[in-house]
Amino acid sequence: MFIWKTGRKEGSPELQRVGVFSIWKKEPEDIILPIHSAEQEAVLACEASGVPSPQYRYEWSLNGTLIDLHGDERRRLSGGNLIITGLDRDQDSGVYQCTASNSQGTILSQRATLQFAYLENFKTQTRSAVNVREGQGVVLLCGTPLHSGELTFTWVFSEYPHFVQQDSRRFVSQETGNLYIAKVEPSDVGNYTCVVNNTITKERVFSSPTPLVLRNDGAMGEYEPKIELHFPDTIPAAKGSTLKLECFALGNPVPKISWRRTSDISFPNKVKLKNSNAILEIPSFQQEDTGTYECIAENSRGKNAARGRLSFHATPHWLQTMTDTSLSIEENLFWECKANGKPKPSYSWLKNGETLISEGRVQIENGALSISSLNLSDCGMYQCVAENKHGIIYSSTELMVLGTTSVFSLPALHPSFESSRPHASPRAISLWKRGTEILQRSERISLFPNGTLKIANVTKRDGGSYTCIAKNQFGTASTTGRLIITEPMRIRQGPSSTEITVGESIVLPCQVTADPALDVAFFWAFNGQPIDFHQDADHFERVGGSFSGDLMIRNIQLNHGGKYICLIDTDVESLSADAILVVKGPPSPPDLVVVEEVTDSTAQLSWSPGQDNGSPITGYVIQARTPFTVGWQAVDTVPEAINGNTLTATVVGLNAWVEYEFRVLASNSVGMGEPSPPSTKIRTEDAMPDTAPTDVGGGGGTKSELVITWEPVPEELQNAEGFGYIIAFRSVGLVTWTRAVISSPSVTRYVFRNDTIPPFSPFNVKVGAFNNRGEGPFSSIATVFSAEEVPSVAPERVSAKSLSAADIEVTWEPTASTPERVLGYEVVYWEDDTKPDTVGKVRITGNYTAVNVSGLQGNTQYYLAVCAFNTAGTGPQSVPVNVTTKKPPPGQPPQNVEWNLIGSQLVLQWDPVIALETESEVTGYIVLYRRHRNNDMYSIITNKTSVELTLNLNDNYVIQIKTLSEGGLGEGSEPIHIHQLSKSVISCCRLLFCLSPALMSS
Repeated sequence: MFIWKTGRKEGSPELQRVGVFSIWKKEPEDIILPIHSAEQEAVLACEASGVPSPQYRYEWSLNGTLIDLHGDERRRLSGGNLIITGLDRDQDSGVYQCTASNSQGTILSQRATLQFAYLENFKTQTRSAVNVREGQGVVLLCGTPLHSGELTFTWVFSEYPHFVQQDSRRFVSQETGNLYIAKVEPSDVGNYTCVVNNTITKERVFSSPTPLVLRNDGAMGEYEPKIELHFPDTIPAAKGSTLKLECFALGNPVPKISWRRTSDISFPNKVKLKNSNAILEIPSFQQEDTGTYECIAENSRGKNAARGRLSFHATPHWLQTMTDTSLSIEENLFWECKANGKPKPSYSWLKNGETLISEGRVQIENGALSISSLNLSDCGMYQCVAENKHGIIYSSTELMVLGTTSVFSLPALHPSFESSRPHASPRAISLWKRGTEILQRSERISLFPNGTLKIANVTKRDGGSYTCIAKNQFGTASTTGRLIITEPMRIRQGPSSTEITVGESIVLPCQVTADPALDVAFFWAFNGQPIDFHQDADHFERVGGSFSGDLMIRNIQLNHGGKYICLIDTDVESLSADAILVVKGPPSPPDLVVVEEVTDSTAQLSWSPGQDNGSPITGYVIQARTPFTVGWQAVDTVPEAINGNTLTATVVGLNAWVEYEFRVLASNSVGMGEPSPPSTKIRTEDAMPDTAPTDVGGGGGTKSELVITWEPVPEELQNAEGFGYIIAFRSVGLVTWTRAVISSPSVTRYVFRNDTIPPFSPFNVKVGAFNNRGEGPFSSIATVFSAEEVPSVAPERVSAKSLSAADIEVTWEPTASTPERVLGYEVVYWEDDTKPDTVGKVRITGNYTAVNVSGLQGNTQYYLAVCAFNTAGTGPQSVPVNVTTKKPPPGQPPQNVEWNLIGSQLVLQWDPVIALETESEVTGYIVLYRRHRNNDMYSIITNKTSVELTLNLNDNYVIQIKTLSEGGLGEGSEPIHIHQLSKSVISCCRLLFCLSPALMSS
């Protein structure tokens, strides 16, 4: 072998460059505006610069179409800036791009998007009540209206502004907008309203209320967690972004949420857990944060988990760009730009704003542009464009083509000749020297007019220094190189044929032994076609060093099975090695699923097998879908287990008069394959009802009414057309039933009115179903009371006492003997006695005679009254009383907290807090401290400004100080964090410089 090493160039002229672009001074940026923007004007910036400053002409395009500004009253140019007035969402939304031109050429700016934010109103239709048992979990759907722009969600309970407070039992998703209650308690009963805010337009819309009602057929027993809110299976995350994962479960007892990475890598310190661990927040997302994350919901009945994979993506950014270049006529141009991004970006090239096509003298490969035999028409502005699905970037440069003396390109190497190939305008005359000896033609030496020197049958004696000299009318230039003879290259380790399973990864080795002076290039082909490592970057990657071109194949798919060839190339020779890769995977989908026979509860199916993909089919699973199911669900079959040789089965346990479609999935030793196409839809035969209505109950209503309610039979269980309900009732103790028929399947309530019905009288009630095929079963008998009358007597001896700035205690004597039933009491309160409509309410169920009213304003007079209530409503109010709340506690926390730790003794000191005139006087201080080991909270009350604590040496502590006053607890100091006293040294520091910024809740 031999290799050519070039020397220096001589005679290269100095070139002056004038009037060229340099960089964009200003480029357009993304804008999002409210539809009704106060400015009603958008400005998209654009300004180019050059040396020296030339004159520019600017143009703009919208969604790839040039904007015609002539006669356009809303859009105009100011310099290069595009100004749009009278903004219109339909006409002005889209992608904008600026073009700048001068005598040297044209370049394009980055793209910018103009969007309009909006939030439409909820539909005004009434929302149905949600009926649940105590202890059951529930999801209340928000149903987000049409919008553009980022949204936030809150929920109002009963009446504005009483917002739902989130804790381990209740969670408001900022992804779905839904409210999740893990375990319903009686205090949750009421109306819920979803509130949606647009963070850009500041608009706020309210949904119709959703009533949450407790069923009266008993409480829900304990059950294991059911994750209702989980993050997607795959989540792409942008570099530097803040990622929030939401996870929440229903369950009884209330589940606890925890998180882990399946790789057992611990979370970095930046990861935050919020809302009782329902939110995992990863700020400043980076490549090392990728992987599979798992949310675990656990209670005493069991646990459940949801997981998803976080993948990293980034917009392109430049690793290598071009510089402005001047070359002579007939020279060759080679520019290469390189960008990084996730996924790897693709490249294209522009000349004067127009896309370059690879043909003839112009060749484009990935990020490299080459133009052979330059001429003056090649002058202009060029841009390399790198793009992936997350963004696009542009790099600009100028090419000038000049007439010059000789300029040499690198020699092309070949086992039998060397080439100098000088380029000059006009063509140069060339000659060759070896050392100082001018070479002449001979049997082994050939000299060609284009400057090429050919040496046949090369031996080691031909090694040495060679000089090519070129001359034309502009002058003389030369280049010198050294010819080195090398040893042949050998393959040290090549790929070998193997079997692998879908989803796994493999490295096919390709390693050589070669002369260190050689540049070795590795190429891979798959089934006769070169592998495109940019387009197929998700699966293929080259790995290894200078003499290793190993092929890494990740997440192998069935279509990756075949022949792989490694091609090794140097400037002087080429070698290759190949291997066969056999990929095994789950079976291909079965085909031709046919329903052959149908009854009211069964369907007989047959199907054709798919490909086994290298592993025999071991079994089949049948799934069904109806208009009433959420997606596809597995069904029971005969035979129960369908082996791989069986191509027919009977599906059992179907519902009558329901439209079904079926699909079949095959499995083998690798796993379960993709499902078959669905069968033709069929409807099972009709039948009499076999399901009775459930949750029969009722009560309430107005005087002389018997209200009966039930849970309707789902449509998929109605079994035939003409479905309705039969209501039967009788007074307790009687034998004869009174019947009523309702022919509407969606009705859930029947009211019987009769003036002879005594108040709160018990009735036996049952509800049955019927359809065109006949009557079905009745529900079990329930006892329902007729409507009662409201209490007729008001409570007496009502009094009120202020407990703090936010709390008032109200007491009363229970109502005197009254024929009406009393379920509890309701306290109403208001601030202004002239405006009793501004009423707040606190309701307490049971025979209580006192309640605390909380959440009040400090130093404010309130009027309060008490009334009794039952299912018929509230009775008369007591005579109002009034009381004024205490002044609010000091708003200033203890300052200049100092602590001194010696052994296990901690001494705390702080400055006294002086209350303002509008605040309650400080009566003392409370020191709160929490141990990490058992998470218990301890407290010490003192009227001094110092305290001494004895701490456990083997635990961590968080300490905080608050003021005490008759108005309540004041603001807390910044928390102090004490870590593992047994590992600590004696320390003393000022709070201002030592403490963590995290807040400790009281």
